[in-house]
Amino acid sequence: MARAELAVSEYEQGRYISQLMTLEKDLAIAESNLLTAQNMLSHAEMMTESGYVSELEVEEKKFAVSRSKLEVEVKQTEIDVLKRFSKAEQVQTLKGNFAASKANHEANAERAFADASRRDRAVEEFKHCVIKAERSGLVIHPSAARWRNAPEIAEGARVYKNQVLLLMPDLSQMQVKVGIHESIVDRIKTGLPVRVKLPIKTLDGKVSSVASVARPASWWNGNEVEYDTIVQLPSVPGLTPGMSAEVEVIMARYEDVLTIPVAAVIETKDGDFCWVQTVEGTQRRSLKLGDTNDVHTLVKAGLKEGDVVMLNPLAVAERQTEEQKTKDEQ
Repeated sequence: MARAELAVSEYEQGRYISQLMTLEKDLAIAESNLLTAQNMLSHAEMMTESGYVSELEVEEKKFAVSRSKLEVEVKQTEIDVLKRFSKAEQVQTLKGNFAASKANHEANAERAFADASRRDRAVEEFKHCVIKAERSGLVIHPSAARWRNAPEIAEGARVYKNQVLLLMPDLSQMQVKVGIHESIVDRIKTGLPVRVKLPIKTLDGKVSSVASVARPASWWNGNEVEYDTIVQLPSVPGLTPGMSAEVEVIMARYEDVLTIPVAAVIETKDGDFCWVQTVEGTQRRSLKLGDTNDVHTLVKAGLKEGDVVMLNPLAVAERQTEEQKTKDEQ
C-alpha cells in the first residue's frame, strides 16, 4: 500500500515531468531542424535564380522542410496528449492501484483482527476442554444406541454443545428403573416394598416414584404400554450401574387367609369356578377371588380350609360333561 501511494507522487512529480521535458526537448530540436531546413530552402531558391542550383535540389530542400514541419507537429501532438490524456489516465491508474492496495490492506487487517479474536477466544476456551471431576468415583462414557442420531464418544470424534460426554453416578444413591404394565400401574404407590434380585445379592428397596405418562410403545417391548417406575436401593458394596435386575414389587401382604392354587381355577363368562373332591364325588364350586401372585389366589368365598381342590379342572369339567351327556341319552 505504501509503494502504491508513493507511485502516484513519483509519477506526478517525477516521471511525468521527465517525459514532458524529453518531449519538449525533442520539440525544440524539431523546431530548430525546421528553421534550418527553411533557411536552406531559401538559400537554394536564391541560388537557383542565379543558375547555381538545379530545380531538383530545390525540391529536395522543400521536402526536408515538409518533413521537419511534420516532426514538429508530431512532438506538439505528443506533448498535448501527454498533458491532456496520458497524465490523467496514468494518475487514475496509479490512484486505483493505491485504492485497491488500501482496500486489500484494510481487509487483511480486519481478517487479522478477526483471526486474533478467534485465537484469543480459542485460548480462553482451551482451558475448558480439560474436564476435571469435582470428586473421585466411577466414570461412565455414554454409548449412543444405533437407532439414535448421536455421535459416539471416541478419541478424535467431534463433540457438540450440550452433548453428554461422561457420567459420574453417585453409588450411594443407586436405583432401578422398571416398566410397570398399565393393567396394574394404578396399584403401584410410592413407598411400596420391593425385592430386587441382583447378580451379587438380593436387596430390599422401595418405590420412590411412578411416571404419570406411559413410555412410548414399540416393537421391541411387544407394543405393551408400561409406566417407568423408580425403585430406590440401599447403598451396598459391589453395586454398580448397568447391572441386570429382577424386580418384585410387593403390592399387598396377607396373613391367615384362604388361598387356592391358580391352576385349580377356571375363569368363565359366568364367573370363577373350581372343582372340589367330596364324599359324594367331585363338585363344582363358584368362587369369589381376591389378589393373586400367579401361584396362589386369595379366596374370599366359595371354599373353606381343608377342601380338596382339583388341579386339573378342565379334565374334570370335560368328564362331567361327557357323563351328563351319557345320562341324557339313556
